[in-house]
Amino acid sequence: MTTKSSPPSPELQILAAEAWNDYELLDSGNGARLERFGAITLVRPEAEAIWQPALPEKAWRAAQAVFRPGKEENGGHWEAGKPLPERWQIQRAGLKFWLQPGGSKQIGIFPEQAPQWDWIEAQVRAARRPIRVLNLFGYTGIASLAAARAGAQVTHLDASRKVMTWAHENQQLSGLPETAIRWMLEDALKFVQREARRGARYDGLILDPPKFGRGPQGEVWEFYKLLPSLLAACRQLISAEPRFVVLTAYAVKASALTLQAALADMMDGRDGTVEAGETALREQARGRLLSLALFARWAATH
Repeated sequence: MTTKSSPPSPELQILAAEAWNDYELLDSGNGARLERFGAITLVRPEAEAIWQPALPEKAWRAAQAVFRPGKEENGGHWEAGKPLPERWQIQRAGLKFWLQPGGSKQIGIFPEQAPQWDWIEAQVRAARRPIRVLNLFGYTGIASLAAARAGAQVTHLDASRKVMTWAHENQQLSGLPETAIRWMLEDALKFVQREARRGARYDGLILDPPKFGRGPQGEVWEFYKLLPSLLAACRQLISAEPRFVVLTAYAVKASALTLQAALADMMDGRDGTVEAGETALREQARGRLLSLALFARWAATH
């Protein structure tokens, strides 16, 4: 839909991430997913996988480690059937990054976002000029790497010093110039509001907020409570000739239509189109699509 005149379209898209050399969703089912990251095979919990696995049980038992959830949300521990390295490298399309198991099921990459990385890179290249990109809740920085490689000057923000260091190491591993990315350890909403007061402007925005989180000074982030304020503040950061905005949501009780309408409202009056839908992984065993996140994204039409 166009944000200048057309109403939101009910047509939603599925962005299906296919396997690549260093990653495969081998199988899924019974509330879990069996994945290969390079030479390491892991089992992680997945509430969306409510069907039966396609592969035999012995394929699942052969995994090097299984994540066992704890009583607290996002907590738990890894049980290793075989020695599990502290960290290891994988790559995709020339970008390299470290993976490492910790106190949650996350290991440093959301492989279902691969189509978004490609889209971000394409949007930056399509600008045919130097552009500034802001990546909020940037995690380990793969979207930042994609934008920087395409030629953008990237500001990468996260509230965790640990993942900020991790993202910087990914930049070095990928051989990107130090000057391509500015690193900010900040609370996202406070940073955006301050940047707006300073008159800062960005041509591209990447918004990947969690359901719940805390800033470096203990600031509380709640998706439904604060997302409207964040989008309103981000609207003030949009340059005179913006190229793109992408918004992703995980583990929230919302629809892609909700994100689409919110983003269309934020970009009202700008000459561009909004699309929305779900990001998913394509399973190798049976070809099923495992839905993992919602998205909405806006791109300039010129």
